[in-house]
Amino acid sequence: MVRIPMSANNKPANGANNGSNGNSANVTNGSPANSANGNGFHLPPQPRAEWLAKRRAANTDGNFSQMHYARQGVTTEEMDYVARREKVTPELIRDEVARGRMIIPANINHPELEPMAIGVASCCKINANIGNSAVTSNVDEELKKLHTSVHYGADTVMDL
Repeated sequence: MVRIPMSANNKPANGANNGSNGNSANVTNGSPANSANGNGFHLPPQPRAEWLAKRRAANTDGNFSQMHYARQGVTTEEMDYVARREKVTPELIRDEVARGRMIIPANINHPELEPMAIGVASCCKINANIGNSAVTSNVDEELKKLHTSVHYGADTVMDL
């Protein structure tokens, strides 16, 4: 079973609904809770898979960047999602991305990510960094930092 964060509209980020009313939902990608992909690895939820498949089928130039679509006047599903999360209009998100004043890190090779915006017109994001250094290495301290970061609402946590 995989735990995924809740989206901006208080539903699981992948659209699943299992009746949970907590801060996250347990989902299994439509497969038994302990199944694997045949290689022994569990697959993470892929909330953007349908969006990306549709875009791959329609795209002829190989450019899948959010800026590319924004500059063509196209509002992607990621832009719509970010607009709901940021409580602004999709047109504002699209226009800011097109101007280069906002980014939506949404690599097409990572359908498991939850889209977010970074830019002038978006809410402030909190990033927490964890990891070892040349001076010190203490796994327990890093795990405590990770727990504290998530507990207090960090938007992203990065292992350095």
